[in-house]
Parts: sequence; C-alpha cells; structure tokens
Amino acid sequence: MLSFMTRILIVDDFEDWRRQVHLLLQARPEWQVIAEASEGFEAIRKAEDLKPDLILLDFSLPKLNGLEASRRIRQLSPNCKIVFLSQNNDPDLVLTALSTGAKGYVHKTDAHSELLPAMDAVLRGQQFVSSSLKGCRFIASSTERALHRHEVLFYSDDTILLDRVTPLIAAALNSGNAAIVVATKSHRDSLLRGLKAEGVDTDGALQAGTYISWDAACMLSRILVRDLPDPVLFFAGFGGAIEAAAKAAKSERPEVVVFGEGVALMKAEGKVDAATRLEQLSTQLAETHIVHLLCAYPLSGFQNEEDECVFRNICAEHSAVYSQ
Repeated sequence: MLSFMTRILIVDDFEDWRRQVHLLLQARPEWQVIAEASEGFEAIRKAEDLKPDLILLDFSLPKLNGLEASRRIRQLSPNCKIVFLSQNNDPDLVLTALSTGAKGYVHKTDAHSELLPAMDAVLRGQQFVSSSLKGCRFIASSTERALHRHEVLFYSDDTILLDRVTPLIAAALNSGNAAIVVATKSHRDSLLRGLKAEGVDTDGALQAGTYISWDAACMLSRILVRDLPDPVLFFAGFGGAIEAAAKAAKSERPEVVVFGEGVALMKAEGKVDAATRLEQLSTQLAETHIVHLLCAYPLSGFQNEEDECVFRNICAEHSAVYSQ
C-alpha cells in the first residue's frame, strides 16, 4: 500500500489543548499538522484555503460553533474528513454533530486512548464514536455494515483483478443473489469466460435479469453532465438496476454484488473530480441498498506524487481497501 502524508487542521479555542493534541499526533510522523484555528469562521477559511485531509474540530467555539462550521466546511470541501473532539457528551448533540457529515466524535476525556484510533478509522471512511458514548448506538452493527459495503481494489495486473472479481460474482449468482458488472469490454468478456469455467449458468442469469453486464464508458456517457456525474441520472440508472436485479434474485434477502471500473476510466482520463464525485455517490448508494460494491483501479495510475491526494480521497470513500 502506498503511504502518503495526511494533512491535519486543529480547531479549538484553548491553546493548551491544541498543544496537547500536537503531542498526541507526534506518535504518527505521517500525520502533519498544517494549521490551527481558534474560532469557527477562521476554521472555515483555513479549510477552504488549505484543503486539509482531516479536521479535529471542537464543538464549542467562539463566533461560530463547531456544528455550523462543520456544515459549511462539508459544503466547501466535501472530501475533508471531520472528527469532533469535544467536552460535550450529550447524546442528542453527538448525533446532530454526526448528521453534519462528520465521521467521528471523540470525548476529550477519551482523547489520549481513542483519538489516534478514531483518526485511523475516519481516514478509512469508517465512523468512530468514543467508547464512553457507545451506549447511545451511533455506530451500525457489524451485521448492518456487512449489508452495505463499498470496497476498492488497487490491482497490479488483470490476472489479480479477475481472480478477485470472478469468484465474487460466481458466489453471488450461485447463491441466488444478483450481480451487476460495469467494466471495459475486455474485462467483461474475460469475466464471462471465467464464470462459465466455474460452472455458472451465465446465459440463464442474463436472461433472468440476475446478471447485468454494462460497458463502463457507455454507462458513464449516460450519467455525466458537463463532465461530472449527475446525481439524479446516477441514482435512476444504478439504483434502478440494483432494485431490478434484487427483485429478480431468488434468495430470501437478496444482495446485489456490483463491480465497477467507470471510476478508473475517469481517473485515467484525468477527470479526477468526476471520479471522486462518483465514489461519493456510490457511498450514498451503498447506504440505501443491500449491496456489495467493489471498485477497481490499476496501481499503475498511482505512481506519481501528484496522485497522493487523489489516492487518499478514494480510500476514504470505502469501507475496505485492498491492494495487490
């Protein structure tokens, strides 16, 4: 796995506390504190100007509270991850803070033991709430998370890609579930041969509607508006296909496996913003459907220093990251 520097903004009105956080972060040399802010409006300005990867944000701030600051930062910099680091432990306020788009909430009394794990989790795209607050059930159970997966594979060659995707699709179809493939023609053809070699009745699945195979470039042309994925077109196209495939499936609680590499095509064409936006929409899709989404990118596309921010943003949108 590639290792990149993570840029952090600390927002708290107490200088002594900001100093303590600095000391905690020294344990992770790959984390770089790029700036500090002591009030809400300053935090918004620095977030917009500096584009940090992660913000540690206090709830109670002068001039503009952390809740409103989080909402505005998420609008201006949707790729930025936010962890609330606050003395407030009211469950309703914690839930409201997470509803702004923040991924983590650490009570200051738990910071010494839980801040670093919280940051790790949030940078992986997972939610984290302090253990002292977990009785209030802010985090989905492992069973619930398993029903709504959005994962990514960075692969070094096509053999590795097909060795990962073929058994995934085969298992879904053989168990009465459904699968959707959005890929290049060469990968779709190779996958079809691999599925047939494993004894999967692909002709029957295609006819029944439990196996849907789309050309990635063609699908992108249907959902892009001015080189960015349109949310309405995306959810109508992919959401509708998932619902149709689930309806055609035979299992009692059908899961739809989706393999897509449209994002990789956009990344290869230099359409980084479009690829990132598509990943964000896919995350939203995974939250509302019983799906296992697997995106794939060739590792050869992430060899330059200029790609490190893109790589981090992609990883942050996924519940699991694989590199082979």
